[in-house]
Amino acid sequence: MPRVLRIINRFNLGGITYNVSFLSRYLPKEYETLLIGGPEEDQEQSSLYIPESLGLQPILVKEMRRSLNPINDVRAFFKIRSIVKEFDPEIVHTHASKAGAIGRLAALSCGVPVIVHTFHGHVFEGYFGKTKTDVFKRIERYLCSKSTAVVAISEKQKFELCEVHHICDPAKTFVIPLGFDLHKFQEGQRGKRSAFREKYALDEDELAIVIIGRLAPIKNHKLFLDAVEHAFKNTKKKIRAFIIGDGETKEDLIAYCKNKQLPYSFTAGEKVLITFTGWIKEADVALAGSDLVCLTSLNEGTPVSLIEAQAASKYIISTNVGGINDILDPACGLLSEPGDTAGFERNLVYAISHFEEVTAKAGAAAQKVLQHFSYARLCKDMDELYVSLKKK
Repeated sequence: MPRVLRIINRFNLGGITYNVSFLSRYLPKEYETLLIGGPEEDQEQSSLYIPESLGLQPILVKEMRRSLNPINDVRAFFKIRSIVKEFDPEIVHTHASKAGAIGRLAALSCGVPVIVHTFHGHVFEGYFGKTKTDVFKRIERYLCSKSTAVVAISEKQKFELCEVHHICDPAKTFVIPLGFDLHKFQEGQRGKRSAFREKYALDEDELAIVIIGRLAPIKNHKLFLDAVEHAFKNTKKKIRAFIIGDGETKEDLIAYCKNKQLPYSFTAGEKVLITFTGWIKEADVALAGSDLVCLTSLNEGTPVSLIEAQAASKYIISTNVGGINDILDPACGLLSEPGDTAGFERNLVYAISHFEEVTAKAGAAAQKVLQHFSYARLCKDMDELYVSLKKK
């Protein structure tokens, strides 16, 4: 029975946890998989309930934290190396940056035959200054040179990793899109929509515009606030905006609302322009209750919120970064280049003004997303990769 040790950065609410959980649970039965990772950070919501709901029992490596900390990082390395020695896997598969660095070094030190790393995003643009970015690039180039295979989650990401930043060899870089259980975004939408809209006191003729994700500088939520303000002043339809998530820039965004005199609230039933909801576990309920979905990031891998939004038949207004162009059906949304505030605002106004038309287009394209991003396809693709690597 092939043993796979799967390592994730941390168990915080997001698409990576879903993917590693589906891979750990639904690979062919001949695999034995152990899932490990770090805990969620402050202001993040734990996602351990996701693997546990699938009958998995992940191991928590408490020393593996998001920020660089030599003491914690060394402790995490030795703890993971101990797990590798005890579990004795044929394959170690790491996901995202911190797990990729510590996990691959531990696997290399133990002589693991097959080492695979998945880039769910990268930190080579928009995160750090040039000096720090160059250091991370050198580290990743070394780790990728020692990896048996590298997985990119979109063609655009593979191009960036191999041709733009020269991080890994194209010959051992494989594109495997993410996979999810998306049927819940089509099921029971009427009841879910009523529940969300009643909770947040949305009138029938109000359009709910949502953005879902971590509140962090790279997510660029101020562009969302600017665009909502512009749309409020330049469209005839009634709109409300919902910021779903939490994180380090929350207080900064509140100050930004105050400075721009944008009415905001944290209370579900208060009828104001901007509502900060915090994290919502039931993304299918939030999307059923929403009307348009935005993303304003400066950099992305493959944003799960946009895959789920398309599965829920929602029209999208987004910046054109990372792998978004690879996952967004042309019928399902509009893209503007990062830094083009006017373009993003124009796209949002168009979607609001032509809401019935764009929603009909998004609904017609939903089935393609359900098929392309299924967890069954993800597990099939990964099994085929593992088998090919073990033969080498």
